[in-house]
Amino acid sequence: MNDLKGKVAVITGGASGIGLATVEAFLDKGAKVVLSDYNAEDGQKHADRLSDKGEVVFIKADVSKEDEVKALVEQTVEKFGSLDVIFNNAGIGAQGETHNLTYEDYRKVISINQDGVFFGNKYAVQQMKKNGGGVVVNCASILGIVGEPSAYAYNASKGAVVLMTKSLALQYAKDNIRCAAVAPGYVESGMVNKEALGEYYDKLVDKHPIGRLGVPEEIAHTVVFIAENEFLTGITIPVDGGYTSQ
Repeated sequence: MNDLKGKVAVITGGASGIGLATVEAFLDKGAKVVLSDYNAEDGQKHADRLSDKGEVVFIKADVSKEDEVKALVEQTVEKFGSLDVIFNNAGIGAQGETHNLTYEDYRKVISINQDGVFFGNKYAVQQMKKNGGGVVVNCASILGIVGEPSAYAYNASKGAVVLMTKSLALQYAKDNIRCAAVAPGYVESGMVNKEALGEYYDKLVDKHPIGRLGVPEEIAHTVVFIAENEFLTGITIPVDGGYTSQ
């Protein structure tokens, strides 16, 4: 079991939802946490709020920009002296019929959900090789495992994350670097709630055999589990209430 106390963890997309819950979960384990997000106002606000729980700082980064992800890793090491865990969580959703999808909209999804994971993988591994090891956790999705008629670009981006995770795990196992992914089902956060979605909310619930949507903390606990379990690498863990078992 990998003791996370004193370890340094970077969480992208950390100012809301799954990312914010994961920041708190790592702080609860005694880790030093970099909360990263493109939203500086919310990111700093939450870092300040959580400072009484442990060592946490905010570093702004747009994961679709390679130079900003590179700087995120460099600033993390400057602040805490290491990088032990990264959770590449930042992402966006997208819906729509493929024949009406513009290349600009397609590229926006890919640039954040897929390119952002690539940049996080690349620069985290560079640092972890210097450290003598580390853990990379990528945020995939149930829609990286099964198809959704109106989520062409999102399916493409999250399906890529699943196989990027396998490739990274195989490449760097010899360097004591583990890589795994978490694949959330639909989670109550942001605009995914009954008030916002109305009747469609009930349809989403019906797709989950367990009879409800997930909550961010359930995904966060799985990320911690991956980081702690030293014999776990190369897999994607669905946390989906049975969605992908059907």
